[in-house]
Amino acid sequence: MLANIARSIVDYPDEVAVAETEAENGGITLVLSVAPSDMGKVIGKHGRIAKAIRSVIKAATNLDGDRVSVEIQ
Repeated sequence: MLANIARSIVDYPDEVAVAETEAENGGITLVLSVAPSDMGKVIGKHGRIAKAIRSVIKAATNLDGDRVSVEIQ
């Protein structure tokens, strides 16, 4: 789901990658990587796009009871 959201925003959708790691608190951390030229599009002005992405992912995974966080590299 995170990769699909990111691919719809960026200019280079082939360079979108999502890695899943286990967080210290027992949850899951999703690490989003995009092309360097697309970082501004994913983060947005004052981090608004990044915050919206995190909210959507949190709402989608909240139904399962899993703790999921999103990091952007």
